[in-house]
Amino acid sequence: MESHNTPTLTLSEAELQLLLNKAAECGAKKALHDIGLHDEEAAEDVRELRGLLESWRDTKSTAWKTFVSWTIKGLLLLLIAGVYFKTGHAAQPR
Repeated sequence: MESHNTPTLTLSEAELQLLLNKAAECGAKKALHDIGLHDEEAAEDVRELRGLLESWRDTKSTAWKTFVSWTIKGLLLLLIAGVYFKTGHAAQPR
């Protein structure tokens, strides 16, 4: 097997940390640019998205509570109607 002389790079811990921080920052900027959050309006866009998400969650919760409420009311109405008809109140002549 043939051996190649490749230069070895030696970094101090501080230099390595600086290099890693720079790479992370560069990657974060690219990721934000890729999703369209690279301009000065990005922070406002994120706040607006969070507001929309919170509104969606509230709407979903309210819709679920309304569904459960109407279902319970419907079942109670059926129960009351069943008792009413079962006891013969609906068939009494005048």
